[in-house]
Amino acid sequence: MTSVDHSEPATIVARDAPGARNKPQHLRRNLTADVLTYLVLLAAAVLTLAPFALSFMTAFKSPQQFASDPALNLPNPWTTENFSRLFGGDYGFVSPIVVTAQVVGVILVGQLAFSIMAAYAFAKLRFRGRDTLFWVYLATLMIPQVVIVIPLFVMMTQMGLRNTFWSLVLPFMFGSPYAVFLLREHFRGIPDDLIDAARIDGAGDWRILWQIVAPLSRGIISTLAIITVVSHWNNFMWPLIITTGRDWQVITVATANLQSQYNGNWTLVMAATTVAMAPLLALFAIFQRSIVSSISLTGFK
Repeated sequence: MTSVDHSEPATIVARDAPGARNKPQHLRRNLTADVLTYLVLLAAAVLTLAPFALSFMTAFKSPQQFASDPALNLPNPWTTENFSRLFGGDYGFVSPIVVTAQVVGVILVGQLAFSIMAAYAFAKLRFRGRDTLFWVYLATLMIPQVVIVIPLFVMMTQMGLRNTFWSLVLPFMFGSPYAVFLLREHFRGIPDDLIDAARIDGAGDWRILWQIVAPLSRGIISTLAIITVVSHWNNFMWPLIITTGRDWQVITVATANLQSQYNGNWTLVMAATTVAMAPLLALFAIFQRSIVSSISLTGFK
């Protein structure tokens, strides 16, 4: 008669038992870590978005409601009186918006055109001292903007451009070290064989740049365009220094002046802040895919 040995299954069960007991504990640790992570992210999101939400709510409150109710209360009733006052009467907030849009538009075209040409020269053209010139130019990124404000102001004043449209755009429309560096690194990734083939077909550098290199770089150019629009829409220090009066006042300076002149009327100030944020929010809503892709292209976190 054959006997059945039950020792091996017992050994297998005994070997698996510790893993079976530890598995729920491992899952609990993972769940706890996930909960803590999401709690931290939620707290960061609240801290980031709360000022914008408070500004938006305050913009739709009356001065009486803002003075009597807690700041976190929703407007009751919602009113557009602050926006009516902002765009009418003595405030005239339309002009700063128009000036800012013109300034950003001209700077955007100049930044893209000159940065693309400079980046192509540094990436694909060969000339003596190319790399040395590029790294010297890139080293200017280490110079704080406040250091060059006074020389720029003196230059614009001596040229008779103070408090003019061109004083707002000339220092920024001929490219920037960051833009040239960003585009150069991308252009270097375009195969030289493709450019050599175009040259064999009779294409010059100008045609190669605008018909081959630029179309292949739409993603990085879109990234640069978004960064340029956002940074110069929010530019404050240089317009504040180089302009006086209301003729060439940009939206950031107009909002700051509104706050200093009417410090007690925070509902009007928050209405101006909401108006200043609205175009950037619309830009994000329209081009959110490009903005998300720009995060991976530039390495921003």
